Amino acid sequence: MDLDTLTTMLLYFVRAHQGWAPLIVGALAFAESLAVVSLLVPSTVLLLGIGALAGASGLELWPIWLGAAFGAILGDWLSYAIGFRFKHAVFRVWPLSSHQHLSDRGEQFFARWGAWGVFLGRFIGPLRAVVPLTAGIFAMPILLFQTATIASAFVWAFIMLAPGAGLTALAK
Repeated sequence: MDLDTLTTMLLYFVRAHQGWAPLIVGALAFAESLAVVSLLVPSTVLLLGIGALAGASGLELWPIWLGAAFGAILGDWLSYAIGFRFKHAVFRVWPLSSHQHLSDRGEQFFARWGAWGVFLGRFIGPLRAVVPLTAGIFAMPILLFQTATIASAFVWAFIMLAPGAGLTALAK
C-alpha cells in the first residue's frame, strides 16, 4: 500500500465519520510534532487534505483546529520530556543517529533563538520535532517551553487547516 492510497483512505474515513475528525487530526498533529515519529509519518499532507475536506464538506473548523493544536502540544511535550530524561543519548538511537545533521541544526537553532526557537521551529519541517527534544536536553524552563509551544501550536494548526478550508469554501 502506497502513501497516496493511505491518504485517500484516511480522507474517505474522515468524510464518512466526521465526528472523529478532531481526534484524527489531533493524532496526526501529535505524530507530526513527536521526535522520531515525525520523520516517518507524512502528517502535513494529511492535515492539509483534512483542512480542504472541512471546507468542502461543511465540517466545523474549530473543533478540528483545537484537535490539531492539542495534538501538537502533546507531541512537543513528550519530545521535551524524552530529551529532558535521556539528554544527548537520544541522538544515538535510530533514526536520529542517521540524521545527525538534524540534531546539530536543532541544537544551533535552539541555542541561538531559545524560546523563540521553540515557537519558530514549529514552522520549519525537520526542526518541528527536534527543537522540543533539544529544549528538553538543555533543560529549558518548562513554563517558558510550554508558553512557546502552546502559542506556536495554535498558530501552526490554523495555518495548516484554514487555507484548505477557506479555499474550498470559496470554490463552492
